[in-house]
Amino acid sequence: FQLIARATIDDVLYFALVPADDEECEEYVILRVTEDGDDLVLESIDDDDEFEKAEDYFNDLFFNEVDYDE
Repeated sequence: FQLIARATIDDVLYFALVPADDEECEEYVILRVTEDGDDLVLESIDDDDEFEKAEDYFNDLFFNEVDYDE
């Protein structure tokens, strides 16, 4: 996977990742990042509310259209 963005939301770090071998991919994966000593551990997000909060942030970051007329 290739890291395309990171975000800290409510003091929790999240990574947005895409498959490294698929440059045309329009989908991405969101994982929670925790620390285990000096190592970073990537974890799936099981809580729906937590996932939606992270998903909303990354969707706004990647897909939000800017209205330059305003």
